[in-house]
Amino acid sequence: MTLAAVLLSGTACAAGGLAVPLLVARVPAAVRPHEPYAVPLAAAAGAVIGASVGAAWPLLYLLPLVPVGVALGLIDARTHLLPTAIIWPTFGGVLALATVSALLDDDPDALVRAGIGSAAVFLVFHALWWIQPAGMGYGDVRLSAVLGFALGYLGWGELMIGIYGAFLVFAVSGFLLALVRRDRQALKASYPFGPFLLVGALAGIAVGAETWSYLVSG
Repeated sequence: MTLAAVLLSGTACAAGGLAVPLLVARVPAAVRPHEPYAVPLAAAAGAVIGASVGAAWPLLYLLPLVPVGVALGLIDARTHLLPTAIIWPTFGGVLALATVSALLDDDPDALVRAGIGSAAVFLVFHALWWIQPAGMGYGDVRLSAVLGFALGYLGWGELMIGIYGAFLVFAVSGFLLALVRRDRQALKASYPFGPFLLVGALAGIAVGAETWSYLVSG
């Protein structure tokens, strides 16, 4: 069953990856002649999600989120922008598909948890933006609400590890970059946070439940 979910998810997201250039094209500054990494990235992320979630109803909202996430990651990496015109419609689609998933799975608690997770993460990121707007763009705040919902639906472990993991990967990457360049000023440079949010979310889906259980129970 898991292998089937991996193949299905990877293939579906690879197909969705073909649409990434159309999303990227909505931000002219981010457009490149070719997007050679879009399909492989989408396929790999889809396979990870399939292996982690299995053949379960949450795939209804998780798989469509993958190519959008790839597009947003590419856009943010190139322009330091996360366009509202992509994020809010994505949130609407995730909400609708997650509602269908909860109904089919007879799991209304998952939907409630997703709503709480989304609101909590949004408020935290909004506070961080308000305190230090130079350190975080408001696009990150909007994206955090989407990812908080997607992760919260799966569980508190996925939510906590997914969001914390984003900051951890961001910090470690910055430190390694400064170490490689032998330049402390690299630690003060401005980097797009969106890609790290997306990587953290994927990590939360993959290992969040087990890691959080270990941290809590010891």
